Amino acid sequence: MSTLSMKVMKAVLALGVTAAAAAPVVRLPGASAAETVPGTVVASTPAPAGTSAAPAAKTLPKVEVIATGGTIAGQSADATSFANYRAGTLLIADMVAELPDKNKIAQVSTYQFGNSGSSAYSIPDLYDLSLRVDKALETQDAVVVTSGTDTMEEIAYFLDLTVRSSKPVVVTGSMRPWTVIGSDAQANLYNAIKLAASGKTEYFGTVLMLNDEFHAAREVTKSNAYRTDTFVTPELGALGYIDEAGVRVYRAPYRALLGAADWKTPFDLAKLDKKSLAKVEIAYSYQDAGAGAISAFVADGADGIVTAGTGAGGISRAMSAERTAAIAEHDTVFVATTRTGSGSNYSSGANIIAGDNLNAVHARLMLLLSLSFSSDFDTIKGWFDTYGAGQVSVPKK
Repeated sequence: MSTLSMKVMKAVLALGVTAAAAAPVVRLPGASAAETVPGTVVASTPAPAGTSAAPAAKTLPKVEVIATGGTIAGQSADATSFANYRAGTLLIADMVAELPDKNKIAQVSTYQFGNSGSSAYSIPDLYDLSLRVDKALETQDAVVVTSGTDTMEEIAYFLDLTVRSSKPVVVTGSMRPWTVIGSDAQANLYNAIKLAASGKTEYFGTVLMLNDEFHAAREVTKSNAYRTDTFVTPELGALGYIDEAGVRVYRAPYRALLGAADWKTPFDLAKLDKKSLAKVEIAYSYQDAGAGAISAFVADGADGIVTAGTGAGGISRAMSAERTAAIAEHDTVFVATTRTGSGSNYSSGANIIAGDNLNAVHARLMLLLSLSFSSDFDTIKGWFDTYGAGQVSVPKK
């Protein structure tokens, strides 16, 4: 072959390589960048004319799973023991390692914060957990927290009020242990990672995800001792759903509408020693309820008390008289809520704050943090009227 022919052949081969490198990639119908067929390059902005470099594949979001234990990490007595199991037994690193296809949705790392049932954690423990979440979010795109379900709504709401980063925080768990047939544990963990990695709940605060649904931490509650659809948001409903690759958001919590400047709550734990956390209890009212609960809580050093009242928040005569005494003699702050499970409370008075539609356990955490950061009643009431009530303000045209 002549020298000229060899040059022509090399030029043709070079053009062929360039054309192959720049060839478009066919993506499966409905697939995202993370779901593209392995080995292909995701098409993005076309390369400038005259260049042959293919666009780089999109980097998957980084999600850290912080484990606290609970049923999701439970070891069942055998493969059919739905209720006979040891919660908080398995390690999160091993659980995540078992999840199939996780590398299609996120770069997943793990951190073992603890391995206990949710009710075993103290408020100072939740203080440490919140700071650990914020630390993780300095380098991660999102965080998933695994927890037992018994007090999951309280853990989620504490994080919702205290985590400073606006990045997605998703709390999940399960109603059946990891090792039993038909467990919801694997699906819940996988979908929680998927939700966190989607970025769709940024500025939502903390959300709770189980049973393919996600809810605002402020409003969600556990409604059944055994069923997998136990978590519900009374009256208002879920924020959205996860169906296969689809993460659907149908409403947003009020904080998502505030904007970056106003998004954070006043409760910056980095500015508070956990020994300074206030002590707040809950007194439950019922037919002819006695005064003993309130008097005992005050004697035990409670800074504040939430009443779970009947109907729209009423309490018995004995409880009401003891509440008046506690306010006059000890300056105790009270928040009134209803025990009905839904509906709003509008009670007010000296040292009495309306809990709006917060349930008693959520109102307790709101009052606990408020009293930890301020002793001024009007300031605390103002926080309940804004961050506690969570009402949406529609901008005027």
